[in-house]
Amino acid sequence: MDSEPADPDFLADVLAVAVTAAKAGGEQLMARWGDRAGVQEKGTSNNLVSDADRASEQAITELLVASRPDDAIVGEEGTARVGSGPVRWLVDPLDGTTSYLYGLRHWSVSIAAEISRGDGWHAIVGVVHDPAVGETFTATEGAGAWLGGHRLQVSDPVTLERALVATGFGYSAESRRRQATTVAHVLTRVRDIRRLGSAALELSSVAAGRVDAFYEDDLEPWDSAAGALIAAEAGALVTPFGDGVLAAGPGLHAALRAELDAAGAGQTG
Repeated sequence: MDSEPADPDFLADVLAVAVTAAKAGGEQLMARWGDRAGVQEKGTSNNLVSDADRASEQAITELLVASRPDDAIVGEEGTARVGSGPVRWLVDPLDGTTSYLYGLRHWSVSIAAEISRGDGWHAIVGVVHDPAVGETFTATEGAGAWLGGHRLQVSDPVTLERALVATGFGYSAESRRRQATTVAHVLTRVRDIRRLGSAALELSSVAAGRVDAFYEDDLEPWDSAAGALIAAEAGALVTPFGDGVLAAGPGLHAALRAELDAAGAGQTG
């Protein structure tokens, strides 16, 4: 970490609010699962938003405002609340909308709480809630990552050729062409690749040792803030990668990064 963690009591209070808010959003999503009402495209045919996304963000926002009225909130579906308090919330009310709308189970609610330090905003609390499975991943700065009462630990050491690596794809054709080239290169050098559709859950899966690494170079802050903290607190090395992140155990990170660099990945600018 760049500095000393925040006060433990403060972190516990913020975490409790985040968990409650994530579950409130999850309830809205479960009630609408399989319903494609209000589906719209956000710029491309594969970037979707639905009434379920909006209902989840509204439920989360209302709870955050009621619990911490001075905080700022930035939500994927348009919430932009200026705050006077120390915390800024990053809310992805439904990470994995396409999976959700098609009745697949790999989607989540992702909420991170950040505080401002000298060099920018830093996540201090992360929650990734998986309503369909009934799992909630949590982390607080300096206190580890958890799934229920089980402390999470990244798989390490793992060699490149034995690594199960998760990734994701952006929405634009340009991003997908670049990312397809990267996958073709990496796939021949690792055990296998997984693409499940929720960056937040895939980063949490790194923390839980369900995959050995995750990379994606085209993400928004709300996609990765909570999951990146969870992975880091479980012992992963999490570094910027293009406009996204690379997360892997310390023994794997450098080798995987070298292969990604060799493929010319992460050049989103």
